[in-house]
Amino acid sequence: MQSVGLQRRLLVSVCLFLRLLTSAESQQVEQLVEEVQNVPVEVITESSPCSATCGLGLRTQTLCLLNDSRKCRVRAVQCMDTWQCGLQTMTVTSGQRVEVDCVGDVMEATGRFSWRVSWRYARGIISTDDALLARWDAPELDRVVLDPVREEDAGTYRCDVQDAAYRRVKRAYWGIRVLPVGVLSLDYDSSLALWDEGEKNQTEEEEEQRKIFPFALLAHGVVGSALVLPWKGVSSAVILLHNKKLVLAQVR
Repeated sequence: MQSVGLQRRLLVSVCLFLRLLTSAESQQVEQLVEEVQNVPVEVITESSPCSATCGLGLRTQTLCLLNDSRKCRVRAVQCMDTWQCGLQTMTVTSGQRVEVDCVGDVMEATGRFSWRVSWRYARGIISTDDALLARWDAPELDRVVLDPVREEDAGTYRCDVQDAAYRRVKRAYWGIRVLPVGVLSLDYDSSLALWDEGEKNQTEEEEEQRKIFPFALLAHGVVGSALVLPWKGVSSAVILLHNKKLVLAQVR
């Protein structure tokens, strides 16, 4: 019963307050409502995927007015699906040039001087176990350049990138294997590509060797036969059987 009485008193108070409003105040309230309604409101009608699959990137958005969809504009905003980029591995030969870029996408999104990067390194092993990584001072802050790369440079390199507010926006690992000169790389993907290329060339050569075209040659009333064969160093050669003799004729 007390709650019902309280609700009634509140309702009466609200009604009295509304009655006390003058006509001028009512006009001000109506004007304020109109101004709020006239404020341009934009809605996102289209958004592109993030330019980076991991770390900080850029996304373009199309914004149109809610009351007039013909008035639109395009803007670029920062985006980040995940700051963890995982481990990438590469196998190189001693003496080659190796370059690992850590902040290319981040620099495009934040600007040249709006980030901080630190490096860690584990020599001789490839692992994402952070306990094995020690702090490493890269000569070039934003990237690692090994030119020429040496066998002792093999290992895991990790970079951490922070924005101006010290928020982590990227972490990436690179595992680098360095082989001595003359040692065959056992990288499966590259070996498979070389194998497929060799099989393709061999198949084309065998197909060319199987191109034998018999035909009849009529000369001076004597019927003969001929075979067109590929010949090393020439485009083709013709073996003629004429008067029971084999004659080799080179064809350019």
